[in-house]
Amino acid sequence: MYRDFYQGLRSRIKEWAAREGKDSKALKYILLTPDFFHLLCKLIFDPRVPTIEKVKVGSAVAYFVSSADMVPEAIVGPAGYIDDVSVAAYILNSILKSVNPEVLKEHWAGDGDVLENIQEILNISDELIGSGMWEKIRKLFKQSEVKKVDRKILYP
Repeated sequence: MYRDFYQGLRSRIKEWAAREGKDSKALKYILLTPDFFHLLCKLIFDPRVPTIEKVKVGSAVAYFVSSADMVPEAIVGPAGYIDDVSVAAYILNSILKSVNPEVLKEHWAGDGDVLENIQEILNISDELIGSGMWEKIRKLFKQSEVKKVDRKILYP
């Protein structure tokens, strides 16, 4: 049976949570991982999301699927998804300046309010992955943001 990345991710996290994750203070946030990934993928294809914001969303998706991230899942298991969730929350929060929050709510497949989940993760990311690591991640994504360029009409 074929399982896509989202389904595989959900299964791995649920299995881990059943075995060992109950004692993790990050469990609540790690369980949001598949839902944040799903939301990011939906936003890439939504025509209401400006292209410049889709670039940011795409960078968060790339971070999710990359095996070379700041807290690698291959080494620490599903607990390593906490940086992925933090990156997703950071990017989702940043696009809210130009994307109606209702668009995020419409695509949200997870539990609770997506905007509250984003805010809660941003508030606790420092504590969950360490302030030094969180600052490095934020700088990485801040530097890679594409700047808007004013386009002049050359031929009116």
